[in-house]
Amino acid sequence: MTFIPHGRHLIAGDWIAGAVTFRSDPAHGPAHAFSEATPALVDQACRAAEDAFWTYGQTTRVDRAAFLNAIADEIEARAAAITAIACQESGLPQARIEGERGRTTGQLRLFASHILKDDHLDIRIDPALPDRQPLPRPEIRMIQRPLGPVAVFGASNFPLAFSTAGGDTASALAAGCPVVLRGHQAHPGTAEIVAEAFHAAITGCGMPAGVFSLLQGGGNAVGQALVTHPLIRAVGFTGSLRGGRALFDLCAGRPEPIPFFGELGSINPMFLLPAAMAARAEGIAQGWAASLTMGAGQFCTNPGVVIAVAGPDAERFADTACAALGQVAAQTMLTGGIAEAYRAGCKAACEAPGVQTLTAGAAEGSAALPVLLRVTGDDWQANPALHHEVFGPLGILITVRDTAQMIEIARALEGQLTCTLHMDADDTELARRLMPVLERKAGRVLANGYPTGVEVCDAMVHGGPYPASTNFGATSVGTMAIRRFLRPVAYQNMPGALLPAELQEG
Repeated sequence: MTFIPHGRHLIAGDWIAGAVTFRSDPAHGPAHAFSEATPALVDQACRAAEDAFWTYGQTTRVDRAAFLNAIADEIEARAAAITAIACQESGLPQARIEGERGRTTGQLRLFASHILKDDHLDIRIDPALPDRQPLPRPEIRMIQRPLGPVAVFGASNFPLAFSTAGGDTASALAAGCPVVLRGHQAHPGTAEIVAEAFHAAITGCGMPAGVFSLLQGGGNAVGQALVTHPLIRAVGFTGSLRGGRALFDLCAGRPEPIPFFGELGSINPMFLLPAAMAARAEGIAQGWAASLTMGAGQFCTNPGVVIAVAGPDAERFADTACAALGQVAAQTMLTGGIAEAYRAGCKAACEAPGVQTLTAGAAEGSAALPVLLRVTGDDWQANPALHHEVFGPLGILITVRDTAQMIEIARALEGQLTCTLHMDADDTELARRLMPVLERKAGRVLANGYPTGVEVCDAMVHGGPYPASTNFGATSVGTMAIRRFLRPVAYQNMPGALLPAELQEG
């Protein structure tokens, strides 16, 4: 069945139209008109979320788990229509969208299972010690409680898994927090059909209508109104460093500051150690080229930089990577604006002092071809402008004088989502010297792999020191993501009837 968007916002169970509209700009297929959000609609959605919190924040874990599973069911019931419009709007292939839809429903179900175990509550009970000298100790019980309404911004590069029903929304709802979602303008139809799944689940589970609202468009004014609204208690964001930093500053500058959980940008460096390069430089290069160009390089974990010791092995790596990248056809990027920014970033990097262009494919419109550059360790260190993420399939090979300079470059890195070691057994001593540096720089450290593809599981950390993310102690993927939207509350000598159910006797 073909899905034709109606273009309205979902606020407190009602589909609301606005006086001003914008048109979608799909990679292919028909464009549609969507209502522009306004600060007044932001206020309406936030007030509805606050009203819902007094009920939803007190629901049982069983009821919230059933709600999360119902959202997943409703998304699956619309599977074909979601795939069709998401492919049209994003230009991503059907297999990618189907896989992302499975990840989206999978993480909803994962959080449903997680909260039933109650590990996220971090329950602690210190019994009373009435006979303790010189002073008795009262009974103190602690548990994690939901923050309140959460604002979530959809991401451009994941129309499903990091957007309407993505990890931020799933973890906030699992914690007991209503969500006000700002849909990304690159895929408003996809946001709308997933919001319809929410609406059906809310109705079917008897949840308060304001537990989820969708706002579309509205530009910077709507984003600012959302993060500064006094009823919003936290923000989840995946996007650019520039946009995320602006929202972060707004959150910090509020009369009552709130946490901003932003995943902003990363070059995800890979360190190619000498023994591994001697044994398999070509294989590492082929794997890197595939990872670099996956999804037109539009992954936050895209490994944009590799560091290797100059010499014959680095030359073999460069030659193989050039050959592999030369076989990659032009790929459609998510929007024309993203493609234009990619080309501008490549041009600036190519013109930096000391940069050698190894491959440079031309592409126009929304298409992108991979670009491979090479720079010495000295020139890399002298050009901080090269250290920033270029969103797309741009790769930079840094050839260093020796392993000492490799460690220097590692120490000078900004915060990263990932760092990777390619190593063999004979590289172990060098790897030991790098590990304290890399674990300080990144949220996830890999060995002999490629960082694209983020497993959704209990142990995953998808975050890192700034500017990879704005909160180094948080993750936006995996079950630990729920902790962002909880806070500890201690209860001292509290009658059992007033305690949260999980803290009550028996």
